[in-house]
Amino acid sequence: MNEDISIDSVQKREKSGYIIISLISLVIGIFLWWLFTEGLGTISHKIMPGPIRVFQSFFSKFYVSAPDGATLLQHLGSSLQITLLGYVIGVAIGIPLGIVMAWYPKFDLFARPVFDLLRPIPGIAWIPVMIVLFGIGLLSKGMVVFLSVFVAITINTYTGIQQTKSVHKWVSHTFGASNIYTLFHVAIPTALPMLMTGLRVALGAAWTTIIAAELLASTKGIGFMIQQSRGLFRPDIIIVGMIAIGITGSVLGWLLGLLEKRVLKGRLSKE
Repeated sequence: MNEDISIDSVQKREKSGYIIISLISLVIGIFLWWLFTEGLGTISHKIMPGPIRVFQSFFSKFYVSAPDGATLLQHLGSSLQITLLGYVIGVAIGIPLGIVMAWYPKFDLFARPVFDLLRPIPGIAWIPVMIVLFGIGLLSKGMVVFLSVFVAITINTYTGIQQTKSVHKWVSHTFGASNIYTLFHVAIPTALPMLMTGLRVALGAAWTTIIAAELLASTKGIGFMIQQSRGLFRPDIIIVGMIAIGITGSVLGWLLGLLEKRVLKGRLSKE
């Protein structure tokens, strides 16, 4: 009992120390940014605006639609809508496919050649094809996100199921368990850590891909806002978009991390 308490206290101290160091590094970075731009004026604000100017633009962009025709939340909502839709569909198809490919060798022989052909192609490489097929609307960007998510989650699910130890399968079958029972009660629980990793990787791929798609062809979204600001020589809005991308990606990753802790903790408690 005392050992558990001491371990928890050590982990809390390490976490607190990490947070403090992270905040200090962030403050130093912002100070240096201010020093070389607005402080000393070494870099012109037309090339690299200072933090005060960027933060002013960041907060004003919540209610000002200029210069790109929409507020920050409208752009962010458009990007998130497509990202989450493509993500959910990709996960819903990729996880079952990865399980079936890993568990049934004959199906693996059938599907693996096509999947191996698609796997090396990055999601952003599909953008021109989807624009030609579906235009620059929601469907084309959603398809690009779907393909990025689909490949990432299928690979991790497949790998997780493949890591099921033969001895565990043998014990399950020895006690009379069917193949399906072994899959759902042995293989899939074993694959959960790898599956959760796949969800994280797929989410990062989805968020990166939608921004790239909006940079190339879109009428709304964070990527579109950045691209329009580049043409209008508004570097402050470009950095606002970059900050929004980073914050949103971190929040999505944090939420998925909470889900991962709950799922894996529940699995350990059952064991």
